[in-house]
Amino acid sequence: MTLVITHPDALRHENPPGHPEQVARLKVVLAALEGMELDREEAVEAEDAALLRCHPRDYLDRIAAAVPAEGWAQLDPDTFLSPGTWRAARLAAGAAVRAVDAVMAGEARNVFCAMRPPGHHAETATPMGFCTLGNVAIAARHALEAHGLQRVAVVDFDVHHGNGTQDLLWDEPRARFWSTHQMPLWPGSGAPSETGPHGTITNLPLPPGSDGAAFRAAMEREILPGLDDFAPELLLISAGFDAHRADPLAQLEWETEDFAWATERLCDLAWAHCEGRVVSCLEGGYDLDALAAAAAAHVDVLRRRTDG
Repeated sequence: MTLVITHPDALRHENPPGHPEQVARLKVVLAALEGMELDREEAVEAEDAALLRCHPRDYLDRIAAAVPAEGWAQLDPDTFLSPGTWRAARLAAGAAVRAVDAVMAGEARNVFCAMRPPGHHAETATPMGFCTLGNVAIAARHALEAHGLQRVAVVDFDVHHGNGTQDLLWDEPRARFWSTHQMPLWPGSGAPSETGPHGTITNLPLPPGSDGAAFRAAMEREILPGLDDFAPELLLISAGFDAHRADPLAQLEWETEDFAWATERLCDLAWAHCEGRVVSCLEGGYDLDALAAAAAAHVDVLRRRTDG
């Protein structure tokens, strides 16, 4: 069965009024999953050992020290800390680590981490883009170091390039990273020329206005054959839903069905190479209705594909 990992304290990370990464995002996702037959588990905070595989100690200490007693501390133009942020961030990273443990132990076939804040923009020592810890990269490093895997794949279909995941896995030859994203768009990275020292990075930028057909073509041309050749022992997904045509922060034109299609194809590859082991972590998505619909479609596919 599909496992969903979440925690009520993920709602205690609060951004200033009007900020797109709002508490309601997680509320609508959880509401959309309520009627599904899913296993559910509360997240626990990631241990320092897991975080230190990606982020240096002085960075962790700096973020923890910056957490305000009330109100907000601003880390960059988009990224804020509230009193509940650091626990929420550690819970989000902990959910990703626990998800890896669950699929590797056979306790779940696949896992969706319904957590916030998101993580794929957090670089080694730089918080940005609403993110403070690189959840998916932390999960990848955990799979490699704690479970001894040799081939871990990350696919990121958030509309914004996963610059943090790319940075955190840049020097890791055992991890492959594929990203589709709009370009030009913040954060400005993600050019096809960014391949990493081991050729393990594949960026597939899409111009504004690209629809689901363009995304599917990129998947079929590059990501799915690449995954097949790589034969991962574990597949991680940065599941951002802000490429939806209704999203206010970007200009791609995907429909809910495109996210379901991508999830089906990724499950196909997971079943071909790693016994269906998939860990998916919530990233972006800022139109609440579109986010709820697309996340539900994504998890429904995971739920239906637990037996191949």
